[in-house]
Amino acid sequence: MQVQTFPSYDDLSRHTAEHIADMVRQKPTATLCLASGETPISTFHHLVTLAQSGQVDFSRCTFIGLDEWIGFGPEDEGSCAYYLYRDLFGPLSIRPEQIHYFNAKSIDLPAECLRIDAAIAECGGLDLILVGIGMNGHIALNEPGTSFNLYAHVSDLAEVTVQVGQKYFTQATPLSKGITLGLRHLMEAREVILMASGSRKAAVIRHALQGPVTEELPASIIQQHPNAHVWLDAEAGSQI
Repeated sequence: MQVQTFPSYDDLSRHTAEHIADMVRQKPTATLCLASGETPISTFHHLVTLAQSGQVDFSRCTFIGLDEWIGFGPEDEGSCAYYLYRDLFGPLSIRPEQIHYFNAKSIDLPAECLRIDAAIAECGGLDLILVGIGMNGHIALNEPGTSFNLYAHVSDLAEVTVQVGQKYFTQATPLSKGITLGLRHLMEAREVILMASGSRKAAVIRHALQGPVTEELPASIIQQHPNAHVWLDAEAGSQI
């Protein structure tokens, strides 16, 4: 595990984007899993700028969805997919066949989990997974207490996740379950990037990186990944 702190959120975002772009230059057919949410938005904007200026080409990459609120899809503002399509897939003109994303409106969610597991296996595994960290230490929608050995699965959302999730919606929205890649996917990925920004993440980052590895703090598993980068802005890294 390599930990690096950057002076600002923009520095963090630029570095992350350049790293992803460099990886794709080296492997144009890379399989990427990129989190949605607030933290990676600027990284996505930098990736779009690099691509539109001809410095990197994502046209042969495969994109795997990380997670989604149950009952929501790309057309629903507030969904995880909505922001990925708005900030990344749309501006990069990513073709539908390049994207394997959970159908969180499916009547057979276990089958959706198996479908995404199979898509990852068919690609030969994830080359890179970019994740954030929740206030309770979750990664994707793997909440505290989730087994480290799971692949894709349906999760019950913690109350703090439900509360924080409201910021993505224009009005109060009931959330209770998610569908998500498992931490076994993260551990099997060839490379992991965990990004965090802001002082509100400083304490959970300290616990995840310096405390025991435990399923009660899912992000602590990153300590055991052989090729993991934890990249923070100065505020998020202020307690380590």
